[in-house]
Amino acid sequence: MKKYLLKLIDGETLRQEDTHDIMLNIVKEQYTVQQIAALLMAIQTRGVTVDELLGFRQGLLETGKYINLEDYNTLDIVGTGGDGKNTFNISTCSAFVIAGAGYKVTKHGNGGSTSVSGASNVLLGHGVKFTDDADQLKRSLDETNICYFHAPLFAYGMKFVGPTRKALQVPTCFNLLGPLVNPCHPKNSLHGTANQSQQRLYTNIHQRLGDNYGVVTSYDGYDEISLTSGFKICTNYFEKVYTPKEMGFNYVKQSDIYGGETPEEAMRIFDAVLEGTSTENQKNVILANAACGIAIIEPNLSISESIDIARESLDSGKALQSFKKFVELNS
Repeated sequence: MKKYLLKLIDGETLRQEDTHDIMLNIVKEQYTVQQIAALLMAIQTRGVTVDELLGFRQGLLETGKYINLEDYNTLDIVGTGGDGKNTFNISTCSAFVIAGAGYKVTKHGNGGSTSVSGASNVLLGHGVKFTDDADQLKRSLDETNICYFHAPLFAYGMKFVGPTRKALQVPTCFNLLGPLVNPCHPKNSLHGTANQSQQRLYTNIHQRLGDNYGVVTSYDGYDEISLTSGFKICTNYFEKVYTPKEMGFNYVKQSDIYGGETPEEAMRIFDAVLEGTSTENQKNVILANAACGIAIIEPNLSISESIDIARESLDSGKALQSFKKFVELNS
C-alpha cells in the first residue's frame, strides 16, 4: 500500500492494474483500516479517474459472484445514490413498469444510504426473500420479466471496505461502484448520477466498457429524472437536454416526490403508483424514468413513443401484475 499512497501524495493517478490489485488485496485483508482510509480519502480529495474506478470494478467482479444471463437482453435501471434528496423508490418502481411492458429487467440494488428506503428496503417490506440462486433468478426473469440482485449477496468485496467507509462518514469512490457491478453484466443500463461531473465519469466508463447505456442527471442534483428541473441524458447515440415540458409533463415540486420519513411511507407511495392511486406528479416521474429505460433498449423509438409504452404498462395494470407475480415467486 505504501507505494500507492506515495504516488497519490505526489499527485499521480493510479493505473487500472493498480486499483484492481488493491481491491484483490483488500479482500485478502492485507491492509489495515487506516491504510484503506488513507487511500480512499486521497482519491476522494483529488477525484477518482476512469481507470481507477474500472480497476476497482474489475476487482469487485472477480471476487464476487457472476450470474450468466447472456441469452437475455436485459436492462438495469439504478441511480448512484448520494444525492441526499430522499425520494421514494423511483428506479425500482420504474423497473416494474418496464417489466410490465414486456422488457427484461435485471435490477441491482441495496438498502437506502442517503434515503430512508432503497430498493432492497421496499422489496423486503413486501416479503421478498433475496437469493443468489441462478435458477431462481432465471425463473423470476422468465415468469415476471424481472429479477433482483441484492448487492451484498454478489459483491463480496464490498464488506471488506464497509467498516472503513462507515467510519469515514463521507462519500468515497465506492459510492459510485454499485451500479457498475451488476452480477449479470447486463447489455443495457440506465444509470442516474447526482451531478454532471459524475455523469461525465460514468459516460466515459460506459464508452470503455462498450455496452448500451444511458446516463442521466437532473440539473438540481437528483440522480434520476425528477421532473423538478431539466435533465441531461447521455447515450451511445446522442447527448440531449430535456425539460419536463418537452417530455409532455409539467414541472413538479420536490415535495411531490419526497419519500417520507420512514420506509413504510416510501412503500405506500411505491404501491400507490403501481395501483393507480398516486398523485399525477408521482406517476409522471415514474413514466419519465421508465420511458428513458425503454428508449435505451429500443433506440429507434422516440421519447413520446416510449412514454406511451410505459403509460400503457402502468394504466393497464401490467406493471402491477408483474410486481405481484414477482413478490409471489420470490417470497
